[in-house]
Amino acid sequence: MKPNLGKLFALSASAALLASLAACGGDNDDDTPDTPPQAGVPAGSTLDVAILGTTDLHANVLGYDYYKLAEDKSYGVDRTATLIANARKQNANTLLFDNGDTIQGTALSDYQALVKPVQCSDMLAIYKQMKLLAYDAATLGNHEFNYGLPFLSQITDTNFGLAGIGKGTAQTNPAGAKDCAAPGFPFVSANVVSAASKQPIFKPWVLLNKTFKATDPNGKQIEVALKVGVIGFASPPILQWDKANLEGHVEVAGWKESAQRYVPEMRAAGADLVVALAHGGIDMLSAYSPAMENGAGYLSQVPGIDALITGHQHLLFPDTNAKSQFAGQPGIDLEKGLINGVPTVQAGQWGNNLGQITLKLAYDKGWQVQKDATRVQRISTRLTAQNGATPATYVEPDAAAQQLVQAEHAATIAYVKTPIGQSRFDMATYYALAGDVSALQIVNMAQIDYLTDYIAKNKPSYAALPILSAAAPFKGGRNGPGDFTYVKQGNIAINNAADLYLYPNTLQVVRVSGDIVRQWLEKTAEQFKQIDPGQVAPQDLVDTGFPTFNFDVLYAAGNALRYEIDVTRPKGTRITQLTYQGAPLDPAAQFLVVTNNYRASGGGDFPGLAGGKGDIVLQAPDASRDVLISYIRKHPDLDLATYGLDRSWRFARVGVLAGPVVFSSVPGTLAMAAAHGVDNVTVHDATPDPVTQLSRYAVDLSR
Repeated sequence: MKPNLGKLFALSASAALLASLAACGGDNDDDTPDTPPQAGVPAGSTLDVAILGTTDLHANVLGYDYYKLAEDKSYGVDRTATLIANARKQNANTLLFDNGDTIQGTALSDYQALVKPVQCSDMLAIYKQMKLLAYDAATLGNHEFNYGLPFLSQITDTNFGLAGIGKGTAQTNPAGAKDCAAPGFPFVSANVVSAASKQPIFKPWVLLNKTFKATDPNGKQIEVALKVGVIGFASPPILQWDKANLEGHVEVAGWKESAQRYVPEMRAAGADLVVALAHGGIDMLSAYSPAMENGAGYLSQVPGIDALITGHQHLLFPDTNAKSQFAGQPGIDLEKGLINGVPTVQAGQWGNNLGQITLKLAYDKGWQVQKDATRVQRISTRLTAQNGATPATYVEPDAAAQQLVQAEHAATIAYVKTPIGQSRFDMATYYALAGDVSALQIVNMAQIDYLTDYIAKNKPSYAALPILSAAAPFKGGRNGPGDFTYVKQGNIAINNAADLYLYPNTLQVVRVSGDIVRQWLEKTAEQFKQIDPGQVAPQDLVDTGFPTFNFDVLYAAGNALRYEIDVTRPKGTRITQLTYQGAPLDPAAQFLVVTNNYRASGGGDFPGLAGGKGDIVLQAPDASRDVLISYIRKHPDLDLATYGLDRSWRFARVGVLAGPVVFSSVPGTLAMAAAHGVDNVTVHDATPDPVTQLSRYAVDLSR
């Protein structure tokens, strides 16, 4: 049955722009105007330019959750397309950029990359939409590298000049003799460089020649030429996160160092305006490091950058919310959207917001940005606020953007409905941070089963080493009630397994000491804030700045590993009662830990693994999700007692609590916590938060 995606409307303004893209042939991207601009620009002329930006689209071509097989009106490029069309109607001069993490993130993207890989002659669904919407340029995020360099070379039709790297399914040679379908706009990335040549594998920057409408000193509208320089950056830890795909092929230079090299080149080439597309977050509290994950904000310290588009964190900037993660950071104007005076935007994720930086330029022997007239805003797909009684309303989807990807959408739905087993209990991460392991235990069991079988067949010398497994709640509510894992009891299909294991990681195994096991757990315990038992006012349990995908729950077969987390203690001292097979864990003992390529390669900077320095003893060819799917097929009838209640960790009991300790989760789900053995949670405030739409729950640490 075909899902209802909402009423289809007449072809929007975005469709009319289909033919406006021109392929980028060099550092100068020539957009030939219909009418040539005036030869001279009168001094005192003014020009308004609206810079539109998307980030972290993660292949959400439609507002549709393939894990739940349900429409979600709050996000999707089909609705972002409407925001783009509206912005173009309201602004005579616009530029449209994408900030990366574009091609990966949904079952549809995995289907096009891994299940039925898109061929050289075809284009990714999201790139088809971006071509329709006439993007001017884009950069690469960390997730662009998840599917490997050959695939990325193919879909962007880019010759990386790397030995042995052809264009994916096209099977072309490294010289790139055969052209593949690509969306037509230029990709820029200044800091991802060839390990051999030390030169960027994509163009570091491009110069767009635009013809815009300006106003002369007499109020007359004139056409003028504007050279727009666009430079891109990826987050340096991609070398850790995708080590298997990148090691030996590419290196990553620092944020500021790359900008300081190339921005003067752009200005020397005649750039009137420089826009930086930085796929990294804003962290002005940490000292600058060339290798830092969220160094995008430090680009504001490089002279010559006029506008900055950030991402990666899935957050909103500017943001008037006093609880914003960016509040109080040095150099930041949270309301105006400025970092050290540079207009900056971060537009959420999945297309739920469109960033817009509106600049006013004045001409006097060249175009000059009038900083006092700058405006930075985010435009949400949501039209109205949502409270407990009134459902939110959202912009209507763009009909052309929807229709363009219907074939890929239907094929993905058919794929994810493939049945693999059944569960007799609900699996959810609603209360994973309170101790519920219903959605994690099956992952840990599958990983242990895989390694046990592998050792028996291939590495009997490892048979004496005890096995631990790490699984984390990938979806922990960061983006609202829909951003939790929830697999309802009944038949389990591929889409459910994809919900349980969200990312297309590969399975890897590291050898660690018992001391590293303890430090590993101490790192995960940073998920929680330090609680003062004597405080009467409510205290937040969860540090929302710590991503839940770094909250590894370690598990051993038969629940042989057990530990407690004392949240009243400072970070680094919280793990207590750590035992293995009933005895205190020996710091010198050796363990094999089954995890994924992200963690084993240093993702999250875990002790013993940071910087990719862990002792990796197995880099499996199998995707972690496929390991889970195979395990469920081997054990197709899952019951709660066997597969959902082996809880390896608990909070250490606190004698007396003066006030409540609270956290957020989905409204009306408390019964699930009790059913899964978490019996010390109560409702603190059932009213959904107007921003997160989550209710507040209290955990009794004395029980």
